[in-house]
Amino acid sequence: MIGNFTYCNPTKLYFGENSLENLSGELAKYGKNVVLIYGKESIKKNGIYDKVMNILKESGKSVAEISGVMPNPTLDKLYEGIEIAKSHKADLLLAVGGGSVCDYAKAVSVSVNCEKDPWQKYYVDFEEPTCETIPVGCVLTMVGTGSEMNAGSVITNTKEKVKVGHVFADEKIMPRFSILNPKYTLTLPHYQMVSGIYDIFNHICEQYFSGEDDNTSDYLSEGLMRSLIHSSHIANKEPNDYEARSNIMWTATWALNTLVAKGKTTDWNVHMLGQAVGAYTNATHGMTLAAVSLPYYKHIMPYGLAKFKRFAENVWGVNADGKSDEQTVLDGLSAMESWMKELGLVMNIGELGADESMIDGIASTVFPMSGGYKQLGEDDIKAILKASL
Repeated sequence: MIGNFTYCNPTKLYFGENSLENLSGELAKYGKNVVLIYGKESIKKNGIYDKVMNILKESGKSVAEISGVMPNPTLDKLYEGIEIAKSHKADLLLAVGGGSVCDYAKAVSVSVNCEKDPWQKYYVDFEEPTCETIPVGCVLTMVGTGSEMNAGSVITNTKEKVKVGHVFADEKIMPRFSILNPKYTLTLPHYQMVSGIYDIFNHICEQYFSGEDDNTSDYLSEGLMRSLIHSSHIANKEPNDYEARSNIMWTATWALNTLVAKGKTTDWNVHMLGQAVGAYTNATHGMTLAAVSLPYYKHIMPYGLAKFKRFAENVWGVNADGKSDEQTVLDGLSAMESWMKELGLVMNIGELGADESMIDGIASTVFPMSGGYKQLGEDDIKAILKASL
């Protein structure tokens, strides 16, 4: 294992069917003013909103609300939330929802007291907060992003058609606590469930497909991927299977809480491609990743052949006896494609509303990363996007 690193993850997790019972104890650690942040009406329909509000009232909190946070939180929505949190003098931001709501809460956290324009400071210049931030807590209702235990935040600038993620270096941006009840995920539509599953899988891949050393993180990643594939088969057929959904939820957290990235350079180009597509189409995040993944992996495969062969053997169970390395890899990617189709994932960006006339525009907003097996140039990006149509 090569590399020096520091690991710190201060988020306290409460997991299981009774995990919401711990919310009142956490609320006692913060001041009176709480801003409740959520998406549309789903948490009101399934009763989670009432449960959380009752706990907030019993805890003597003064509550303001930011509702209507969209799956791809926009810069305009961020500005709106900043004003609400500022006027309420928020002591705690409580996000109730999926990863986008958690991401949004972190963006509000670092922006309320920011003297500069937060878009410029955090999403253009990628600076760290120099102002006082507001603590964030999460009650998770959808899995996929891992935002409940990391310092990442993704915001979309609709005017510029750019979707940008910032992973903050300071662990204080991570949620102070997160409440994970797998039952809250059972009401998700199938499309959202499988989109989240692929988001989880790709988070692991983005860290796995880098480096050439014998790295403990890769063994952890392979185990997480095999667990996710196993549980996804069950959940796809039986969405209410609690054991499968709980394992998926737990895998999502470990896929992106920075643990399996340790000792790795990491790739993240599938996310850069997918986010660029998402900014143009406003498509669901996990589906944009699914649409570009296989074309990207086929494009970079020759530059990381050994790891792709290991992926085929250790994750997909491909028998390499008598096969060339290239054939073993292709068999692995074929098995991956079959799994994706079984889940019902989107397999090309055309299904998301993209067409050839958009390729140049989408390509111009991709921020290629340098930690994977090939540094992408403009021609590479356009070729991958065209292969994704």
